[in-house]
Amino acid sequence: MSISFNHTVVAARNREESATYFTDVFGLAPAKEFGPFLVVTVEHGVSLDFAKVPDDQEIHPQHYAFLVDDADFDAIYDRILQRGQQHWADPRGTKPGEINHHDGGRGVYFQDPAGHYLEIITRPYGSGG
Repeated sequence: MSISFNHTVVAARNREESATYFTDVFGLAPAKEFGPFLVVTVEHGVSLDFAKVPDDQEIHPQHYAFLVDDADFDAIYDRILQRGQQHWADPRGTKPGEINHHDGGRGVYFQDPAGHYLEIITRPYGSGG
């Protein structure tokens, strides 16, 4: 059996702001509208489908982690720094303004406009190094 991850819905108060933030920081093509969603496509055809949440509905922050190569890490991290955006080396936020070096790679955590936690890593966890 072959199972592949295809897409996920990302809740946002302002889907345009959140999708644009994501494409800007990650250096991706602009989102495309598909029904009630703004769709951002990443590697292997996987997409993040940004959806507006009604004002009276709470957004429960999720965690989205992305494996990137060293050049993409540098570019994304540079855009985070250019924005003056808060970021952390750890998921609890106890190491602000730092990156981590788990498994011989690099990683950093930050938040999108809707409060979701984003993470970029250059080595999968547990891969050694």
